[in-house]
Amino acid sequence: MSKAKNREDVVKSISSRHFIVTPDGAEIPLDLTKPEDVLNVLKDIGCKPLESYVVSEELKMPPMKEPPSIKIMQGHELVGYEPSSDSGNFRFYPKGYLIFELLRDWAYDIAINRFKAIQVDSPLLFDWDDPQIKEQAGTFHERHYTVKAPDHPEKDFILRFAGDFGLFKIMKDATISYRNLPLRMYEFSKSFRYERDGELSGLKRLRAFHMPDIHCFCRDIDEGWNEYQELYRNYADLCDASGVEYAVVFRIVDSFYLQNKSRIADLVKYSNTPAFVEVLSDMKHYWAVKNEFQGVDSTRSCIQLSTVQLDVKDAAVYGIDYTDSDGKKKGCIICHSSIGSIERWYYSILEEALKHETPTLPAWLSPTQVRIIPVSEKQLNYCKYLDIDGVRVDVDDSDDTLSKKIARASMEWVPYVAVVGDKEVESGLFSVSIRQSGKRVSMTRDELALEVKKKCAGRPYRPLPLPKLLSQRPVFR
Repeated sequence: MSKAKNREDVVKSISSRHFIVTPDGAEIPLDLTKPEDVLNVLKDIGCKPLESYVVSEELKMPPMKEPPSIKIMQGHELVGYEPSSDSGNFRFYPKGYLIFELLRDWAYDIAINRFKAIQVDSPLLFDWDDPQIKEQAGTFHERHYTVKAPDHPEKDFILRFAGDFGLFKIMKDATISYRNLPLRMYEFSKSFRYERDGELSGLKRLRAFHMPDIHCFCRDIDEGWNEYQELYRNYADLCDASGVEYAVVFRIVDSFYLQNKSRIADLVKYSNTPAFVEVLSDMKHYWAVKNEFQGVDSTRSCIQLSTVQLDVKDAAVYGIDYTDSDGKKKGCIICHSSIGSIERWYYSILEEALKHETPTLPAWLSPTQVRIIPVSEKQLNYCKYLDIDGVRVDVDDSDDTLSKKIARASMEWVPYVAVVGDKEVESGLFSVSIRQSGKRVSMTRDELALEVKKKCAGRPYRPLPLPKLLSQRPVFR
């Protein structure tokens, strides 16, 4: 008898071919063994994000550079390293945690309000001897955190690297009818992957992160494809709305591509940007097709943000089935998707800001949206009581000069800075500097409120994370 192939042998036997699909449906072949030819093709296509993706992730050409957001996240008192923890596990300071929570609220709104998913939660820790856990985890080749139970030192547990383990156990135990399908489930899962020390890189590559995942349980491939396309279109819209530069990537099994070329072409047409496609000779993982929205950072390297994957295997592994109209049990098709880890979105938004001469966060994510600067102590009492409902307003009550206060607001990337002197107190008309445009305009408080709220429309809001007066704030550096 011949020995059964292990996973490494199977993966080695799988070959790939690559091409670009344009919005008009054309396929442009790429031979990654000929980098100069690939670069010429990419220049002819003229899509900078796609070129950045292929050069950095497929050709592996640029030297590794430290992302500038690493210094910003610490210098702006957002995120810091925790020396008493393992590497790649971060501490979030008040301003940084506000941004984290706003991104979490954003993900919740997408999953619950937009997609009408049902939310669950499951454990962080799983038995490594569970055959279902081991089979699914084995397809990732991930490096796991392994944990020993004090009462059972012979037993190994792993910290989950995604929400799949717990959710799939929940769904295995659920009673599901064809009437319930498609069924969308949401979990905000803290996850862990043991990346090597040399691979860790700020919020881009870390060991502890948070995944807002949506899984759609479907009757068959056709229903799975419908869910896939719906998720893809919405994630494309979200990437566009975020302002983050990104490239579109597909990976698909050859036989599946031949059957579904028109669907891939339709999705590329929807995005209206050329996409990189890798076609695999056979299945490497649990999915037959997946796509990635690859964010482009300020060093022109890339990082996966949102993804959608059509899973044709895990329902059988976990025994997830439903009762069809004929009374028979049938296996589900699972459409995996992730809005993208909160940390990676955080990273991408910081990096996007750093591409510009005047870095600016989106107003809805700025810890301080409006800073009030009194010209002198005479106006301080007036400024203390200046509030704008639904806007994060603080006051620089320090003893520094006016020029130093204005410089500090600039260093902190505050999007709106209102200087208040005697004239402003009397007239109620403020001199407001707008960071993004570089303009200084006169505004009433109501006009300023309208301006900020217009910029933040449709986004979550949370109140100021620190005391309103700068003099009352601790320093986290």
